[in-house]
Amino acid sequence: MSIFKSTTTINRPVNEVYQFLADLKNHSQLMPENVENWNATNDEASFTIKNMGKLSLKVKNRVENREISIVPAEKPPFDLELKWTLTENNNRTDVLFTIDANLNMMMKMMASGPLQKLADHETQSILSILT
Repeated sequence: MSIFKSTTTINRPVNEVYQFLADLKNHSQLMPENVENWNATNDEASFTIKNMGKLSLKVKNRVENREISIVPAEKPPFDLELKWTLTENNNRTDVLFTIDANLNMMMKMMASGPLQKLADHETQSILSILT
């Protein structure tokens, strides 16, 4: 497994950050420009990555004010889990976003850079949205 992590601290209580992240409809605001055709409910989202293909995600698990795990709803090119971990810190929230991807050597060479960029982009986006 290849793990890509990004962290940030948001000057909001943990319950506000959790409420935003717990609804997949809000995740469209976290995505980079190459993500198109975003359709979502509270629990599932589907979208197209420009020049790459379609992906569908669903919430696997929610632990209120602590964690949200998201996995593919349909078989992806490789196994993948996205996880948001929240920790309260003096009325602020420490956010850890992790992408856990099962990449073979060839895919690792091609996808490592874009997956790390995605992790960093999502944490920077939530910071700017909730600031």
